[in-house]
Amino acid sequence: MLKVVNRLEDANCITHSGTMHADEVFASAFLELYLGNVLVFRTNNVDMDKVSDDFIVYDVGRGKYDHHQLDAAKRENDITYCSFGLLWRDFGKDFLKKYGIDYVDEVWLGIDKDMVEYIDADDNGIFPKIDASYKVKTLPGIIKIFNPSYDSFEDESSQFEKACSVAKAIFEEEILYINGKVIADKKLREELESIDENDKYVVLDKYLPYEETILGDEKYNNLLYVAYPSNRGGYAVKIIPKSLEDRTARMSFPEEWGGLEGEELQQVSGIKGLNFCHTARFIISCRDLDTVYEVFDKILVDC
Repeated sequence: MLKVVNRLEDANCITHSGTMHADEVFASAFLELYLGNVLVFRTNNVDMDKVSDDFIVYDVGRGKYDHHQLDAAKRENDITYCSFGLLWRDFGKDFLKKYGIDYVDEVWLGIDKDMVEYIDADDNGIFPKIDASYKVKTLPGIIKIFNPSYDSFEDESSQFEKACSVAKAIFEEEILYINGKVIADKKLREELESIDENDKYVVLDKYLPYEETILGDEKYNNLLYVAYPSNRGGYAVKIIPKSLEDRTARMSFPEEWGGLEGEELQQVSGIKGLNFCHTARFIISCRDLDTVYEVFDKILVDC
């Protein structure tokens, strides 16, 4: 449970009042998951000399879990920690152990790099470059809309609690997401042990998130396609892009297949079990595993 309280003596956590940001909101949500019961007193006037060790004070007071002082702690890449990052640094691994995570170090690092570091950077004024002709809603931008709207009757404390509940749900899903990626990476590497430098594709027994593993290891530079059972039935075959940043295919499916399906695609390709090819030629659908191998025999003949 997380609740904003109006008296210091009723609290076990202290953060700043006024406009809320992703930093202290996600820090509060994390503390709720870690401690179970968080009673937050929001104030901008904290005398750290008069606050006992029974309180966790963050994003205010210029103490251990604040980042507004000149000597604030920095990451190795020189990004200053925010309160969420500082709390995650000190308590994240212990939390994950209690949460029942098996690969604590890997999951902690994955969450740190996938979410926490970004919130650290944003809260310290380091914003990503976004080249888009439309509004991009970032995670901090989503939290920002929970601040009481102009000319509304929204209550600041209620809105803070609401924002924290959303942040908690997002963070719980982040834990599951990163934990799944770590487990999948380990299973995928086991399946890739039989791959040699001449292999151009890999067929998985079931879908596993594969891009970061394959694109992050030079020994898989030869791979062009990944096939796996589709949740729509049959098998899907996807291209492998050149990198996580460059989504250009290492090798696309044949140009004449693009956008076709059913009998038309089967006539053009000469493969009866081939059901669908995306217009962008990054994925195809096959009736069964035999069709998958027939596709590879046809398109990889000159590789």
